[in-house]
Amino acid sequence: MTNVRDEIVYMDNNATTMVAPEVVEVMIPYLGNLYGNPSSMHTFGGLVGQDISDARRKVADLIGATPEEVIFTSCGTESDSTAILSALRTFPEKRHIITTRVEHPAVKSLCENLEMVTGHKYRVTRLKVDAEGMIDIDEYEAALTEDTVIASIMWANNETGNIYPVEKMATMAKQRGILFHTDAVQAVGKIPLDLKNLDIDFLSLSGHKLHGPKGVGVLYIKRGTHFVPFLPGGHQEHGRRGGTENVASIVGLGKACELAAANMEEENTRVKRLRDRLEEGLLSGVSQSRLNGHKTDRLPNTTNISFEFVEGEAILLHMNQHKICASSGSACTSGSLEPSHVLRAMGVPFTAAHGSIRFSLSTYNSEEEIDYVVEKMPPIIELLRKMSPFWKGN
Repeated sequence: MTNVRDEIVYMDNNATTMVAPEVVEVMIPYLGNLYGNPSSMHTFGGLVGQDISDARRKVADLIGATPEEVIFTSCGTESDSTAILSALRTFPEKRHIITTRVEHPAVKSLCENLEMVTGHKYRVTRLKVDAEGMIDIDEYEAALTEDTVIASIMWANNETGNIYPVEKMATMAKQRGILFHTDAVQAVGKIPLDLKNLDIDFLSLSGHKLHGPKGVGVLYIKRGTHFVPFLPGGHQEHGRRGGTENVASIVGLGKACELAAANMEEENTRVKRLRDRLEEGLLSGVSQSRLNGHKTDRLPNTTNISFEFVEGEAILLHMNQHKICASSGSACTSGSLEPSHVLRAMGVPFTAAHGSIRFSLSTYNSEEEIDYVVEKMPPIIELLRKMSPFWKGN
């Protein structure tokens, strides 16, 4: 394939996804005629309130929860902060938090802020990862103490796609009377989740990661878990999160969850095959390239590849000229010139960490797009290496 494409080749779905057309369709009425406040007593508002209830049920169905365990928030970051801060307020005598060195900035920055603002009143253990980015369960077990208030471990890593054993880790925490939270923003909609029989107390998800709108998220709170609201206010969300509901986005998220459930098999078959085809094509087509992350325990849509001796930002700029969209790491840290904290935690060499590109696919990607990227990437890397003072190849 040699022609320049007219369309964008979008492979940055871990940053954000296209809003599904079906989602847009169900949202439009709530931006127009269905403008009633769902908290109002009249029938007009009550109909809108019923639609929020329907959306809540669809979210619950996707993650194996009950509707009463689902509260709507503005995003995954709010959900993460709400869960962790609720735990600290519920058990003020406990001062220890467990997380990992590869968490999303939503959790990473909150823990750093808690240390600095409180003068290290809180002690944070950040679990190490191995060269494949996997957690040492023995280190986690040793870190659990009587002073531990909450463990916050992501279900799947946003940069490498690695899937972590949160089910087991939650049970280990439960046995010691410790709360467990997981940032499942990347996992929801890509792999099956069933929270009914798990010991997870809090789970965060975000609408724009599964073809829903931006500006809406969810916090799952297991039935019986002590909870202190982050945003007290009116009686919305049964008093657990104040503020008038973002109705259009909530309804859109409900539809997105319904679609995700229907597309789960395709995500784990066809999309995974596309991911593998892309990965194999790039690793075989570009010398001194390497996979970052676990080979198998990984999301079906994600591959993170380092191209040594070139800068990730330069690669992305050249990819952009071919209308190929990918990422050099988390979209929340894309303004930083520092290497990814995830890759640094994995011990990826400096010459490779700076040249890492994350490709994240969706059900909207095609074989034609994969072949196009595999064709365009080797010349881009070759050109950039010729300009690199660190490249010693031919």
